[in-house]
Amino acid sequence: MLEMEKLNKLSKVVIGEAIEVHKELGPGLLESAYQACLFYSLTEKGLHVEKEKPMPIKYKNVELDCGYRIDLLVERELVVELKAVEELNNIHMAQVLSYLKMGGFKLGLLINFNVKYLKHGVKRIIN
Repeated sequence: MLEMEKLNKLSKVVIGEAIEVHKELGPGLLESAYQACLFYSLTEKGLHVEKEKPMPIKYKNVELDCGYRIDLLVERELVVELKAVEELNNIHMAQVLSYLKMGGFKLGLLINFNVKYLKHGVKRIIN
């Protein structure tokens, strides 16, 4: 239970920083712009953040790099997948859930910056 409390606090920090990025930039930019700004904001807060973290697939006891990349991995445990799309759909949710399962992570955030208010573009996904 303690681990989930820590993840919940961490997710609140990430969501807060994402809101700040969205307030500054607004909707309509490419995903890569939001990723760069959120990466900067989180590292400025002293968090360990990995950008474009490779996520290999394990098949028959072999790890294969199939091109999957987690947008941001915060503190080695929170998956953050960023989008700048008209609306989030099931394939986006499935992508995050796949990363959670493949990496053995418990919590992921799916954040769509292409919304008027960012709170409408944030989804928490639990493995």
